[in-house]
Amino acid sequence: MANEKLRRQITYEAARMMYVRQESEYYRAKMKAARRICQGWVKPADLPSNREIRDEIQALARMHEGQSRTTNLRDMRVEALRIMKLLVAFRPRLIGSTMTGHIRQGSDIDIHVFSDSIEAVTGVLDLEGFVYDVERKEVRKHGEERVYTHVHVRDRFPIELTVYAANLAHYVFKSSITGKAIERASVAELEEFLEKEYPDLVVADALADAENRVDRFQIYQMLLLPLESVKQSPQWHPEGDALYHSLQVFELAREALPYDEEFQTAALLHDVGKAIDPREHVAAALESLDGYITERTAWLIEHHMEAAALKDGTLGARARKRLEAHEDYDDLMLLCECDRGGRQRGVDVPDVEDALEHLRELSRGYS
Repeated sequence: MANEKLRRQITYEAARMMYVRQESEYYRAKMKAARRICQGWVKPADLPSNREIRDEIQALARMHEGQSRTTNLRDMRVEALRIMKLLVAFRPRLIGSTMTGHIRQGSDIDIHVFSDSIEAVTGVLDLEGFVYDVERKEVRKHGEERVYTHVHVRDRFPIELTVYAANLAHYVFKSSITGKAIERASVAELEEFLEKEYPDLVVADALADAENRVDRFQIYQMLLLPLESVKQSPQWHPEGDALYHSLQVFELAREALPYDEEFQTAALLHDVGKAIDPREHVAAALESLDGYITERTAWLIEHHMEAAALKDGTLGARARKRLEAHEDYDDLMLLCECDRGGRQRGVDVPDVEDALEHLRELSRGYS
């Protein structure tokens, strides 16, 4: 195989693995790609550079994501500015794909902050009501062990804050792709960049919109958590509380239609009304979710009890014909199967945070 052809094949396979998130590091991706394609040792000269792989990832992103990628990039930059303004005391710097424009499905907003106290940073996040996780990661570079502290913020777009010591605010960080100083922007520099990059964007208005935008996944979490206290009839629900049931139904829905966000959302939220009004739980669910779910998801939730009656043979002929005429009838009956299957004792289910994070990932890929 000609060296150039081999290099292109390795480049494409490594980019594909990184695009679908099978790998997150360039070196590991290119080595795995080389082993798959060559079934053996590969000369270092035949391996692509990080830049070649990055460019191929961008080609895949343009092909699969189209215009939504451009819109997401603008919104991610506005969101980055909003977060940076909240963290201005820690001299934040936007870096990474949101800064350079090389985003793809699932890309996060990468921000460096500088503080000798991680608690000071997370304290600001707590005051603003953000949901986050703190990760301390050991990395070996140039023969040295280093510990990096990351704060992963769960929001409309995933945000990763990397916390460095305060005295490193002016340190020149270098890119693993170019070997040169990374592109980065302070609050003032990002504001100026947005005004030049998007002449029609009124930055102040965009920031206000971003601040006032309600995160629907936080609404979902707020409605789901009380279900743990909703005990159900052992005759119909031997599995226990309504939250455990809902997570079982969600897991079955995810297996049945892995890429259907609307269907999985309906499965996860179909019983949230039981913690509000057990006697009219469908109506209560629809009222509380109004404006936060799609029309199709709402229809599936609205009619899931009728689907159960149809399965039992107790639904009237007129109502049955009305359901059967709907374009989502087959999915409704599949939801009914998941609903009935989600009544097992002792099965493993994801927790609420993991279920919602999965839905977030689907929404980013298919928005």
